[in-house]
Amino acid sequence: MEGLILERMRKGLLQRRDSLSAWLHATPPVKKQLLLGPSTERSVHARLDVIDGAITKADSKTLGKCEICKGEVDPELIEVDYTACVCIDHLSQEERRHLESELELAQRVQKMLLPPEAPHIPGLEVAAFSRPAQFVGGDYFDFIDFNNGSHGLAIADVAGHGVSASLQMASVQALLRALVPAHTSPAGAMSQVHKLLIHNIRFDTFVTFFMGAFDSSAKTLTFCNAGHPPPLVLRKSVSKEEAVDLLLPTGAAIGLVEEAEFGEKTIQLREEDLLVLYTDGVTEAVNLQNHEFGRERLATLSRQPQSMPAKQVVQEIRQGLGKFSEGKPFADDITIVVCRIT
Repeated sequence: MEGLILERMRKGLLQRRDSLSAWLHATPPVKKQLLLGPSTERSVHARLDVIDGAITKADSKTLGKCEICKGEVDPELIEVDYTACVCIDHLSQEERRHLESELELAQRVQKMLLPPEAPHIPGLEVAAFSRPAQFVGGDYFDFIDFNNGSHGLAIADVAGHGVSASLQMASVQALLRALVPAHTSPAGAMSQVHKLLIHNIRFDTFVTFFMGAFDSSAKTLTFCNAGHPPPLVLRKSVSKEEAVDLLLPTGAAIGLVEEAEFGEKTIQLREEDLLVLYTDGVTEAVNLQNHEFGRERLATLSRQPQSMPAKQVVQEIRQGLGKFSEGKPFADDITIVVCRIT
């Protein structure tokens, strides 16, 4: 298992053990009995024993080792159950069906967290696509209106992927949907998200985030880019590949630095301009020769043919990405959001 994943799991296990031990010592007997129901404190101590055993394995770097073949247990299996000690190939048919059922459920839940269809935004034609590298992932996109009537466009990427990243992203999504309607600007919302997450012990990673506010009447986009790969703005009147406007970061990724300042910028958009949002799983995808897909290929695919519908642009990018990868599996989650100004 990768060192960073192992350390993150060890940290999480230590936090679970400490919080559970504190609960045992600090909770009044009457409340403890109510919370335990028909169970006893012995069952809590048994849970602590399991956690301690996993911590011991993490310390000795044997957590995630298959007891049968001594190989690595599949990462998605470990993230679902850190006590797993047999890789998928050695599970019984019943155990495999149970695991597949749980993973499919997690996948359905994550899909429910993403917008089921593109929203109707005056002056904007929107299309999107998202696919996790594993069963579930840490990419996110959403459309949430600000309280001044501007239309919010969000795309984000939790560091890492898999079940852990998807759980972190679900928290970010819930937070964003609560905060954006109370703000008038992307920078204000980003600043509050950062403040609420930076010292939260349950949030042990960072998130790259792009948040834009589209004004339909003025056709302007005010944005805050928190360390996210810069979206592309392709002007209809521009034919040269190198002439692409990049919406560069105006602040650090959410949760990455202690004292963060989030600036914002406003750009003017014109009819038939194209706005392409994406996560780094797109531009950092590699082929069999280990060459990266890159931002230039993304721009080229987005503008050919000219003036095609947003949905077709997404399809062109997906097909170009598949052709480029030559069948090599994608190592990271992939998300694309395309907006054409109408």
